[in-house]
Amino acid sequence: MNRFDFTPYRRSTVGFDRLFDLLENQARGNSGDNYPPFNIERRGEDEYRITLAVAGFKPDDLDITAQQNLLVIHGKKREESGNDGEMLHLGIANRGFERRFELADYVRVENADLADGLLIIDLVREIPDAMKPKKIAVNGQASLEVIDAGDKDENSRGKTKAA
Repeated sequence: MNRFDFTPYRRSTVGFDRLFDLLENQARGNSGDNYPPFNIERRGEDEYRITLAVAGFKPDDLDITAQQNLLVIHGKKREESGNDGEMLHLGIANRGFERRFELADYVRVENADLADGLLIIDLVREIPDAMKPKKIAVNGQASLEVIDAGDKDENSRGKTKAA
């Protein structure tokens, strides 16, 4: 097991305690349970997708709860009474699960879909306007203006945007 020592970083940073605690708890709490298998995909600058393989689960068997900075997916398999035959081999997992994902600030669940045995959860990071960087006018020449990603690219190349 890899252990990281964050002590040097804790000595020289302020306000990152939550991040270091989160990383240490994840390393400590990782029990090695890989059920159900999942993928995490970055689909854009502020878009993500989590895909879980939940073969045999129906929408009613799944419970998705999004809290602040935490996404919990809980699956409880119901017993099927329609099976009249004797099971000779049980190779498809038929057990419940709980999978937790820590989310960054301002990340919210946009959509959840179950198709072909895959649970697909789309996430979006939406930073409030109050948290976005703003241009400050010198000598009060113009009002404050929110800077978006396109403006940053232009300014970094030495171009300026006319007000």
